[in-house]
Amino acid sequence: MRKTFQLILLGTVFAVSAAAQSGRRGMTPPPMPPPEKLSEPPIVLPAERASVAPAELAVMPETLLKRQLKALDNSSFSLADFSGKILVVNLWATWCGPCRREVPEYEKVRKEFAARGVEFIGLTTEDPRTSYDRVKQFARDFKFGFRLGWADRETAVALMNGRNAIPQTLVIAADGRILSHWRGYSSQGGNRLRETIEHALAEASPAAQR
Repeated sequence: MRKTFQLILLGTVFAVSAAAQSGRRGMTPPPMPPPEKLSEPPIVLPAERASVAPAELAVMPETLLKRQLKALDNSSFSLADFSGKILVVNLWATWCGPCRREVPEYEKVRKEFAARGVEFIGLTTEDPRTSYDRVKQFARDFKFGFRLGWADRETAVALMNGRNAIPQTLVIAADGRILSHWRGYSSQGGNRLRETIEHALAEASPAAQR
């Protein structure tokens, strides 16, 4: 009787153990988490050495005024050709988005001062050997009425005065003094140009001289 009981007990333990083992084998282990994807670390360039910007030009150098510039119609001119006039010089390029927004606003100002002793000159920084047709098309599309020419490297560097960015605008008095020089496009750029020209004209008028 005792042996029979022991056999039954052993059988029960064995059955329970087997069932447990069977249950473990039947369980699907959780999937391993995917390996973390590491992005390539950014390359941090060393900070550029700070340089002191050159002082703003107060007067146009004589050499720059007399430099011969190639016009869009293949003639040539110099800024000195317009002695006695107020000069508006705009540095631009066809590929420059801000320039494309600025030109129509400047054109309105040019028309307002067409007969008031102001000469408007647009100098593109592009290469005439590769951009001639594009610049001509731009002038037609935008009805760009400025006297258009090409800014060679030396002229561009001198006018930009160490700040290599476009657009740039200079307003120059009849005696060569640079009355205002600004860079970049602003929605108020047309108004600023208009006000600067009005100030220049008032300064040059006999009434202002007295």
